[in-house]
Amino acid sequence: MRIDVAIIGGGAAGLFCALWAGRRGRQVLVLEHSRRLGTKILLAGGGKCNFTNRQCGAENFISENPHFCKSALAGFDHHDFLAFVEELGITYEEREHGRLFCKHSAARLRDALREQCRAVGVRFELDRNIDSVSTDTGFELAGKWGTLNADSLVIATGGLSYPQSGASDFGYKLAGRFGLKVTKCRPGLVPLLYSRVDKSSLSELSGNAFEGAVEFDKQWFRENILFTHNGLSGPAILQISNYWQGKGEILIDWLPGLDVLNFLWEQKAGKGSSSIKNILTGKLPSRMLKIWSERYFSDKPLAECSTGELQEAAESINQWCFVPAGKAGYDKAEVTVGGVSTAELSSKTMEAKKVPGLFFIGEVVDVTGQLGGYNLQWAWSSGYAAGQAV
Repeated sequence: MRIDVAIIGGGAAGLFCALWAGRRGRQVLVLEHSRRLGTKILLAGGGKCNFTNRQCGAENFISENPHFCKSALAGFDHHDFLAFVEELGITYEEREHGRLFCKHSAARLRDALREQCRAVGVRFELDRNIDSVSTDTGFELAGKWGTLNADSLVIATGGLSYPQSGASDFGYKLAGRFGLKVTKCRPGLVPLLYSRVDKSSLSELSGNAFEGAVEFDKQWFRENILFTHNGLSGPAILQISNYWQGKGEILIDWLPGLDVLNFLWEQKAGKGSSSIKNILTGKLPSRMLKIWSERYFSDKPLAECSTGELQEAAESINQWCFVPAGKAGYDKAEVTVGGVSTAELSSKTMEAKKVPGLFFIGEVVDVTGQLGGYNLQWAWSSGYAAGQAV
């Protein structure tokens, strides 16, 4: 069999690339190693698929080259994808921070993409593992299912996150096979684990969640933070996990918007007979306040607390130093940070500079979005860019 375009990977990026290549009249075959298409589309957003964001720019992405994503995002941005969703008749809803979700089911979006692809002649082969890829004239792909030749080859295999969905390192290995650099990969949008000391006291807070602010390496996010048995999670922690690389303190403000030190000074003047714990009752969950009072607060009446004691109590709330023991693994991660180096690819077409006809799109590339629909937008934008060039 000889075709124009072979796409390895039937996720968001692969499907979108196939659609636009098919609309250009290209003969396209999508090879997916699992038994269904768009697994991560179905899982994203708790089954509602946070497919893009109202505000989307290069500042929402991480890469060794922070400018690389600009061209693809400009070529097909969040406005374009929203118009595409509306053309498909898929209803959606907007949530906090401009996040856009399917109103009913992510399956509607996946199914619509699949049918749009079929309408322009794209074919799908599921449960197809690739044993080898070679080049002579074009690309020859081989597996137990047989062989095929393609003029262009698109790698849309995703990263290492969600291994339960079939994630693998195939794309990285293939890049290495062709002499392309792959930057170091790590789990992204992932919970952070307690140290042994923190776990001994904080694990009993498991299930508590409330709004807080986190800061690390000049990055700051204010969203919910969730205590778990093994560490901290929730949107704010997932966001900062993209930037934390195993070293350094993460500062957490448990009461953003309240200057706790000034508050305590004010209370000291009028309610000096109460303890710090009593003064803060109602502002923090009772179980958390109990633990914090044991670790950071004096039991003395506020009037008897020294300036140093008030400062220590305030800092434990407004600037709590969290030093994670590490990250949860790829099985808990929503994305992979790192991937095929952007230095190896054209920012306009996603084609490998050293290997004409070879393209890398989506999560397999060293472009990682923040939480909020940005990673799917990268899938659409990079898939569109390649779909116009194959």
